[in-house]
Amino acid sequence: MCLLLTASNLSAGIQMAKSAPRNVAKSTMALQLQYTLGILEAGLDEAGRGCLAGPVVAAAVILPPDFDDPLLNDSKQLSHKQRVHLREVILERAVDWAIGIYSHRQIDQVNILKASFLAMHEAVAQLRVKPDALLVDGNRFIQHALPHRCIVKGDTKFMNIAAASILAKTYRDDIMEMLHQAHPQYGWDSNKGYPTQQHRLAIQAHGNSPYHRLSFNSSIQLQLF
Repeated sequence: MCLLLTASNLSAGIQMAKSAPRNVAKSTMALQLQYTLGILEAGLDEAGRGCLAGPVVAAAVILPPDFDDPLLNDSKQLSHKQRVHLREVILERAVDWAIGIYSHRQIDQVNILKASFLAMHEAVAQLRVKPDALLVDGNRFIQHALPHRCIVKGDTKFMNIAAASILAKTYRDDIMEMLHQAHPQYGWDSNKGYPTQQHRLAIQAHGNSPYHRLSFNSSIQLQLF
């Protein structure tokens, strides 16, 4: 089973988002609020795809039509402090959001590409407010019942994808911080499971932990993308 975390805003906020006019696409810097005007879109993104340990975490976010925050950007362009701040903003103001998590064992059973897509599917399934369409960061996706559009570097182009990237990143970072407490020798508090030199040397010295992806070869699996 997948570990799933979900939350929804108050019904008043949801009703406001549904009733507000959507004939103008707003933007924050270069980020657009919507791809298609007049429909409810959820942005999808993941974190942890290239890691040697830990889960892959995906987020789905629906933002209200009046959302605007000058700091919002791709999570990779933000500091830890900025991501944590924006997570609180997103959780407070989003129409709805959800998290899907695929474990290291599930990644071993399938592959990281499929695991990333399935984690996104799980996140969408947990949304209480059902969107009309999905905006997916990247160039491919597993077919979904809802219409979807893949957008390369979408987290630098659309607010809802950028918001999803922030939630996925911060929730995964929290998981790796917790795992670090049990296995501090791998430095997951800083490398978050990514294949840094420090992490690779720790694996050589201590072997794999119970949370390492045993079948994962980043040079091979990331070619799937």
